Amino acid sequence: MVRKEGGDHIRSWRFMVMLLLILFTFLGAMYVSLSNIRRVVTDFNDPDHVFVYLKLLTTSDNSLPTFYIFISFLGPLLGIALGFDAINSEKNNGTLVRLLAQPVYRDNLLLAKFYAALTIVGVLFLSLVLLMIGAGLLITGVPMEAAELFRILAFVVLSVIYVGFWLSLSIALSVLFKHAATSALTAIGIWLFFTVFYQLIVNMVVRTVLPDPASLAPEQVVIYNNIILSWFRLAPSQLYTDAATTLLMPSVRSLGPLTMEQMAGAIPAPLSFRESLMVVWPQVTGLVAATVVCFAGAYYFFMRREIRT
Repeated sequence: MVRKEGGDHIRSWRFMVMLLLILFTFLGAMYVSLSNIRRVVTDFNDPDHVFVYLKLLTTSDNSLPTFYIFISFLGPLLGIALGFDAINSEKNNGTLVRLLAQPVYRDNLLLAKFYAALTIVGVLFLSLVLLMIGAGLLITGVPMEAAELFRILAFVVLSVIYVGFWLSLSIALSVLFKHAATSALTAIGIWLFFTVFYQLIVNMVVRTVLPDPASLAPEQVVIYNNIILSWFRLAPSQLYTDAATTLLMPSVRSLGPLTMEQMAGAIPAPLSFRESLMVVWPQVTGLVAATVVCFAGAYYFFMRREIRT
């Protein structure tokens, strides 16, 4: 079942379109990074200048965003494209009844659709990263350090989890709605809300409810900023961006505002991979929990749904 679902995805036009779109954005981001790599690795004021391969994923000249910014924007579209008609298209075509008439459990069908799409996403991101490593090795001739490899692999896993959230959400919507167009528009609407409107709404509510930060003491300003960040991190894209930034930039020591007392005595040196992983662990846990909740909802409604009518 997994091979069949994976083959259907690979042969579909929508996957081809998303593959070309992600590939073109990747090549554009890598071209910009490789064009500016000499400048960034010789900037000794940057504590991350020694991490050449991480710079390939984070360097930009403001003409194009970096690759992980592209993934935060295109990843949801990839997940939605692979899952918005996972169940309702089978039912509308009349194949769902015939498929479940075989000795196939409902949960195996749902798991196969999720696992096949997630496997394709993982292979896609891993291939792009290996392509980036190969291009960097050919152009710079600098061997990769183990810490860079671990961070890049962790970034790949994080990206797969992020796309997996939108995939599980779109599968849940395909269970709830009868028509594929309805589930697709609902998923895209949720994505647009969190991408475009959510931060605007939070800023408006915070400015209305909380006092002006210019009239607050320094300790209260820190609390004010923490409240805003806590609300921002309810958006999956914010969780992904925070975690990706910390993993790909070892000099990032905190994802929130720091007081002068906390900064006193701090050595401006990159964090180890384990320390960076501890910093982003709440963000990763939040994405995994959101993915599990969406998939559990799809599982619950699909197991209780009547499919013979």
